[in-house]
Amino acid sequence: MGRIFLIDLEGNFYSCKHCQTAFALVDDIISKSFQCKHGKAYLFDKVVNVSVGEKEDRIMTTGLHTVVDIFCVTCGSIVGWKYEAAYEKSQKYKEGKFILERYKVLGPDGSEYNPPQDDVEDA
Repeated sequence: MGRIFLIDLEGNFYSCKHCQTAFALVDDIISKSFQCKHGKAYLFDKVVNVSVGEKEDRIMTTGLHTVVDIFCVTCGSIVGWKYEAAYEKSQKYKEGKFILERYKVLGPDGSEYNPPQDDVEDA
């Protein structure tokens, strides 16, 4: 494996919650109204310091998409996915865009997002 070169970001940005590697500027958020399995997810125009996995088709809430998972280049944690293709006309705006799952990243102020827990009764 070769040497890893990281792109530094200036300003307010989201970063890996495990190793603090910078991923995306607050100014590059397109939408905060996305949901993933564990709560909030944000759609970004640009994301840096990630590697991509294999393309796969996934059926999501908004239909069939071809996506690749994205991983932190420093620690290898999966942090979201990139939309490669959308098959519904209304979803084409997502192509080439990135999702960061909020519970997998630190906020611009270093805060963590804790997804809501299901109400579980103790036995």
